[in-house]
Amino acid sequence: MNLLIVGINHTSAPVELREKVAFTPEQLADALQDLAHHAGFSEIAILSTCNRTEVIATTSNPDAEEATSWLANYHGVPLNELKPSIYVKLNRDAATHAVRVACGLDSMVIGEPQILGQVKEAYEYAGRIGTLGSELHHLSQTTFRIAKRVRTETTIGENSISVASTAVTLAEQLFTDLPTCHILLIGAGDTSELVGRHLLSAGISNITIANRTLENARRLASELRGTAIDLQSIPGKLHEADIVIASTAAQLPILGKGTVERALKLRKHKPILMVDLAVPRDIEPEVAELRDIYLYSVDDLQEIINSNLTNRQRAAEEAEGIVKDEVSSYRSRHEAKVVDETLVRFRAHHESIKAEELNKAMARLQKGADPREVLSQLANQLTNKILHTPSINLKGAASDGEDHILEAINQLYRLDHDRE
Repeated sequence: MNLLIVGINHTSAPVELREKVAFTPEQLADALQDLAHHAGFSEIAILSTCNRTEVIATTSNPDAEEATSWLANYHGVPLNELKPSIYVKLNRDAATHAVRVACGLDSMVIGEPQILGQVKEAYEYAGRIGTLGSELHHLSQTTFRIAKRVRTETTIGENSISVASTAVTLAEQLFTDLPTCHILLIGAGDTSELVGRHLLSAGISNITIANRTLENARRLASELRGTAIDLQSIPGKLHEADIVIASTAAQLPILGKGTVERALKLRKHKPILMVDLAVPRDIEPEVAELRDIYLYSVDDLQEIINSNLTNRQRAAEEAEGIVKDEVSSYRSRHEAKVVDETLVRFRAHHESIKAEELNKAMARLQKGADPREVLSQLANQLTNKILHTPSINLKGAASDGEDHILEAINQLYRLDHDRE
């Protein structure tokens, strides 16, 4: 069984494409069950964040075409548009990739802590839906253990640089009087909560949280000492906001160009900083065309993030060493287990042939057949049955040009030694 990862991320695709293949929480159950019906996929998990969408699967057929085509079809994206941005990881490379993702080594922000929780949720959700089997469970537990070791033994998680903290850093660079600014957070999920905490640390106290579910907005508002509104109230409050930071799971934009334009008129064109952390985007890209609007997407934050990562590079190198050693041990144990299981099946297959032919021989002896004739027939039958299927497959391999199979037989049975 092969471990296969097929996906796109912030290094392989722009946000315009990533948002097209992102999964909402409401879509995941249907998506996992739909993909599970495709032949060849034994176990499946889907990781979908603002920076990546990945299908993690075990399969007897390591061909990524099926997963890529399914991803394109499910989201209605032309295959020729998606395929150039797809990356494929197999077996050891897939295990290494899965661990690097969980450790934050493959993130836009190296060492960001949120990704580990998102990876855990992906595996746990697959477990609840019933698409997580023993192989992916073992991978997930190994991944979490390695990620914990990386966090414990390196400084990669110190002085946290996340997309949320970077958004606040950007605001500090644009507003000299940041504590007096009015902030509008759109969304009440984990990212908005992290942003809110960074805002409080920066001395900001005037925070409004807008969310589809008002109760969730009130919950976060109580933690951030802010006020809560629903999404329908945003047009009436937008003109009060100096900074808007959006992070929801909505499939369609929350803020359009017309709404923002009306707010600017009420503000007499006093500038607004808008940071869109959502994928799909919460703010229409056309909003950036308006004067006095400074709109940044998650991809736009990359330059700011890169300038703050120098101190993490050494820790990341240490983490890479840990990942390499741990994944090597994991794959060695995994491959040894696969070999053991194959040997068990190999021996059981031949034991079955032996038992069947031995029973026939014993029956003939009980009927008084000549023992020499019975033994000779037993030896011939055993040899023929053991060699029949391999002989057919060897002939097929030879005609198909699969010389590696012929070479494997030579090595397994030391046939070249018989010539000496």
